[in-house]
Amino acid sequence: MPTVTPPVTDPTATTAVDGLAPYDAVLLFSFGGPNGPDDVLPFLRNVTAGKNIPDERLAEVAEHYHHFGGRSPINEQNLALQAALRAELDRRGLATPVLWGNRNWEPYTAEALAEARELGARRVLALVTSAYSSYSGCRQYRENLWAALEDLGTQDAATEGEPPLAVDKVRSYFNHPGFVAANVDAVVEAYGRLQAEHPDAQWPRLVFVTHSIPDTMEEASVVAGASYAEQHRDVARSVSAAAAERLGRTLEWDLVYCSRSGPPSQPWLEPDVNDHLEALHAAGTTSVVLAPIGFVSDHMEVAFDLDTEALETAQELGMAAVRADSVGTREPFVRGLVDLLLERAAVQRALDSGAPRPAEATVGDLPPFRSVCVPGCCRQRAGVDSGIPAACSVDPWS
Repeated sequence: MPTVTPPVTDPTATTAVDGLAPYDAVLLFSFGGPNGPDDVLPFLRNVTAGKNIPDERLAEVAEHYHHFGGRSPINEQNLALQAALRAELDRRGLATPVLWGNRNWEPYTAEALAEARELGARRVLALVTSAYSSYSGCRQYRENLWAALEDLGTQDAATEGEPPLAVDKVRSYFNHPGFVAANVDAVVEAYGRLQAEHPDAQWPRLVFVTHSIPDTMEEASVVAGASYAEQHRDVARSVSAAAAERLGRTLEWDLVYCSRSGPPSQPWLEPDVNDHLEALHAAGTTSVVLAPIGFVSDHMEVAFDLDTEALETAQELGMAAVRADSVGTREPFVRGLVDLLLERAAVQRALDSGAPRPAEATVGDLPPFRSVCVPGCCRQRAGVDSGIPAACSVDPWS
């Protein structure tokens, strides 16, 4: 049975003598979301740029946001995570600034990097709010980062005597102890809530949920070391085993998907969470815990696809159901993220000096993923180059 080791709680034990050197700023790098009704359609146009999706189709997706007043919860959640990272860095005596930038809405990546330059930063460490490796979770962020650095490079060219800004990234952290431990806590608490709300319910089945991706993207993600789905199954095994140990009961679990888009003719990872709930109900299951291990915060895909649609499906079927929290700003997750920042800094110092590479903490059966991506890593389609360069890679064009 895999064990989940929580992040070290003694701040001095995970604060290296050199702190975050060679990095002098941290970029909290996220997806972004609209702040009001007028932002929704322009935001969706940003998200789907280059895909030739008509506004009529985008208007259908926009209804998900208008259901919540046209405002995505992701921005407030990113601000909360930024504040939590700041507090944890302060607790460890690290004054490194933490900036926030998004791919698809304000504050944009280029704006955050420009702010970093204004603060005097020359080497930035990016922390993506996606725990898993795939085109959508890794390479698309690196493509956006390359474009932002190119844009900033135009400004740098006019600044004599200053080195260009450099940005590295933290590895995909799905199997880091902090991420796993926070998910274990959330699952255990959800079982407690369900039992309190439905004391006569059968022992719940655990249903892990993540964002679906096209089958072609799943195939391409194998280059990272294990496919997107395999990464999730590794986390699910670790979380279910540790939660079962704490609950004193066996946990039967499944991995399902939500938020698919695109034409019906294009295969995406299945089963859909709603279809799966119907299948479980038909097989006699009457109680479930939904655990959104594919997401780091309760943003739109969680708020609409799970809290609205999936829980409504469960209610219609007469199933007792609760949704576990995402990791959000839970202490094990935040501590783990700072551990990851320190780990990446130590790795870079070793690379710069020729010293042995330090250990990188993991939970489960998979090794730590790369922070500098290999050629062909996380393409949108297997074997097909996009022609768009991506930062943080040994070959930006491949």
